Formats: sequence, structure tokens, C-alpha cells
Amino acid sequence: MKLEHVAFNVNHPREMAEWYASNLDMKIVRADPESPYIRFLADKVGQSMIEFYNNPAVTAPDYGAIDPLVLHIAFAVVDIEATRDRLLAAGATAVNEIVTHPSGDKMAFLRDPWQITIQLIKRQKSLI
Repeated sequence: MKLEHVAFNVNHPREMAEWYASNLDMKIVRADPESPYIRFLADKVGQSMIEFYNNPAVTAPDYGAIDPLVLHIAFAVVDIEATRDRLLAAGATAVNEIVTHPSGDKMAFLRDPWQITIQLIKRQKSLI
């Protein structure tokens, strides 16, 4: 079995998909033109996907009220400092500074322009 995707019911799936594609090295692999405006985005190596959609049958969560330790989308990066700076310039907001854990891994939390938490991670040794 393989994990295919993780989905987020959001208020602005089209705009979010464009921002993630432009700023997080993702590619939109499916874009439905009608409600619920499903957008599937694959990472640059084609191993992971996220889905943004807006299902009017339910209210999208207030992602800004969800603590980053409860929910976040993690992206492995090579240069955490430059990536963090670039995302801040593109409209993300900082949750914290870059932290180095005892393992040597570096991490930082940001919020995308719609308040979903993004974690940037530079691991000393890849987990998989």
C-alpha cells in the first residue's frame, strides 16, 4: 500500500494551488474547473501529493487557529535559511525562527498566506 495524498478543505483551492506550485516546487497534476475546484499537487520527485478543494457541504477549518504542532505540511529542503526567506517574501508569515534540534536537524514553521502551517526541515539524515 502507498500513501497517495493528504487533502485539505480550504476556501481558496485555486489560489493556494498556484502559490504552492510557484513557491514550493510542486506541480499541479489535476485541476477541476468546477466546484469543489479540486487541485492535486505533486512534489517535484512525484512521490507525494496534497489536495486542496472547497466542499461547500462543510465549513473549511480555521487553519490559523490550529497549533503548528497539531497540523503542518513538512517540506524537506536543502537550504533552510534561503527557503524560509524566499517564502516570507512570497507572503508566508513566520511562526518561529529556525531551530536546531539535538539530532542536528534544522526546522522552522511558517504559515502560508491562508494560514496552513508549513514546516521546513533540513535533516542530517533522511528518514526514508
